[in-house]
Amino acid sequence: MNLVKSNLVKAEKIAIELFNEVETRNLIIDGKDEETLNREVFDLAKELFNIEKHWHKRIVRCGENTLHPYKENPPNKTIQKDDILFFDFGPIIENWEADLGRTYVIGKDPVKLKLKNDIEIAWQETKNWFDKQTELKASKLFEFAVNKAKEYGWEFGGEIAGHLIGEFPHERLEPGNYQLYVHPDNHNDMFDLDINGQKRNWILEMHFVDRENKIGGFYEQLLT
Repeated sequence: MNLVKSNLVKAEKIAIELFNEVETRNLIIDGKDEETLNREVFDLAKELFNIEKHWHKRIVRCGENTLHPYKENPPNKTIQKDDILFFDFGPIIENWEADLGRTYVIGKDPVKLKLKNDIEIAWQETKNWFDKQTELKASKLFEFAVNKAKEYGWEFGGEIAGHLIGEFPHERLEPGNYQLYVHPDNHNDMFDLDINGQKRNWILEMHFVDRENKIGGFYEQLLT
C-alpha cells in the first residue's frame, strides 16, 4: 500500500471509530433535531481525535430530508420515533481527507431497515465489480450504481456516485466541471494518473430513495 493510500485508510478508520462512538453513546435518539446531533458529532470528533476541520459541510438528515442530495440545504428537522437518518461527514485528519456516509434506523420499520441493508450490500457489490476492472469511464460506474438502486427496488437519488479524495486540499473543480466526479458527463478513465503521475483515489457514494414513502439512505467510503 502506498503512502497516500495508507494515510487515506488511516483517516477513514478514525472516521469509522467516530461514527461507532456516536452509536455507543446513544446520541441518535428521537426528539433531537439534526443541527443538535450534528454539533454533538462535531464536538465528539474534537474530544476524541482533536478534529476541528471538515473539508465539506457536515450533514445529518432525517425523515423526509433524507431525500435531498448533498447540494441541497433542507430546513432543520427533528428526529421522530421509528425514523431513518444518515450522516455525511468529511473530517480532515492530519491533513488527509476522510469522507464517510452511513444510514441509521431508529426502531424496526421493515421498509427503512430494508433500505439501510440494501444500500450497504449494493455498495459492496459495486466495489467488488469495480475491483475487477482495469479501465472504466466514470460515467459507466455512475450507470452501474443507478442500476444497482433499481435492482433493489429503489431510485438513485444523487447527482454523482463518488469523487476524488486525497490530501487536503484535494484537486478542485470549476463550477459545472464534473471531470473529477463519478458523474454521467465524466467519460474519463478512472484509472488515469493525476497531474503528478500518481494513481488517483476515489470515493464511492450511493444515495437510494423511495419518493413514495419519502425516505432515503446514504452510504459512502473509500472505493480505491
